[in-house]
Amino acid sequence: MGSSKQLCKTLKMKVIDAHNAGEGYKKIAKRCQLAVSTVRNVIKRWQIRGTVEVKMRSGRPRKLSDRTARMLVRKTNQNPHLTAKNLQEDLADSGVVVHRSTVQRCLHRQGLHGRVSRRKPYLRPHHKIQRLKYATGHLQKPDAFWKQVLWTDEVKIELFGHNQQRHVWRKKGAAFHEKNTLPTIKHGGGSIMLWGCVAASGTGNIARVEGRMDSTKYQQILEANITPSVKKLKLKRGWLLQQDNDPKHTSKSTMEYLKRRRLKVLEWPSQSPDLNIIENLWVDLKRAVHARRPKNITELEAFCKEEWEKIPSTRIERLLAGYEKRLQAVISARGGLY
Repeated sequence: MGSSKQLCKTLKMKVIDAHNAGEGYKKIAKRCQLAVSTVRNVIKRWQIRGTVEVKMRSGRPRKLSDRTARMLVRKTNQNPHLTAKNLQEDLADSGVVVHRSTVQRCLHRQGLHGRVSRRKPYLRPHHKIQRLKYATGHLQKPDAFWKQVLWTDEVKIELFGHNQQRHVWRKKGAAFHEKNTLPTIKHGGGSIMLWGCVAASGTGNIARVEGRMDSTKYQQILEANITPSVKKLKLKRGWLLQQDNDPKHTSKSTMEYLKRRRLKVLEWPSQSPDLNIIENLWVDLKRAVHARRPKNITELEAFCKEEWEKIPSTRIERLLAGYEKRLQAVISARGGLY
């Protein structure tokens, strides 16, 4: 036997039609396989309201008014780093006492959710100009151009865990909006510094940087790893070296070394790790290495080199296939973060 709340509209109308035809409650209940009380309730609702639909119930009124909800959204838009507890305290100061979870649910209904704040470089106006120039200048480059680029970078891999995370209130798809990120400045134990390179055909050499990296050490790394990597990756004559604008990369001695070795360097905007595909691979590498739980620095270095070799070329090809979208995003953001 079903209750009137669970009945479909068709069955309810069948009950009403039978009632209008002069059938009694018991006969209708038996034919429709319903409880007599259910038939009675359906007919009574029809007679009182002229409809068989169950009206929406108001339920318990929300503790936070629409005006208060708009105020919370306005505060999080002004400062996404506010916590639910901060907002709860602000409401209490204005005489509205609610639980922290009530604040969270209110923001969730507005499409705002607490997410880890992404760490991104701090961009000054001239950085944005450089990024916009790079994006517009390379947007129409053919696939063949990017296949001839050797992407390079350095990264610090920690033995245990990751740096402290902070949360922000943001909507889906807004992870890299400038106000939702944490500015970082390059180069700040249990960690190692690595230099690596990749091209469209796969990963090149990866090398540990012993001690402090300066121009001399950087040139030594290039000398030991560039030629073997170019041969391994089968880059053709005219290939380009990508490097960021770190002082050791652009020092007078390094520029003379690059000129002496006849290495062509890809024009690169400062503060733009998001435009370097190798950054995505560093994330993959850290995840794979930490999953293996290295116990010491020796294991950490060994695991890094092993996992680096395992990165498939298809992963790099997918990153390059989406590179045009990155450039378009930079243009849309007028050189800012996207």
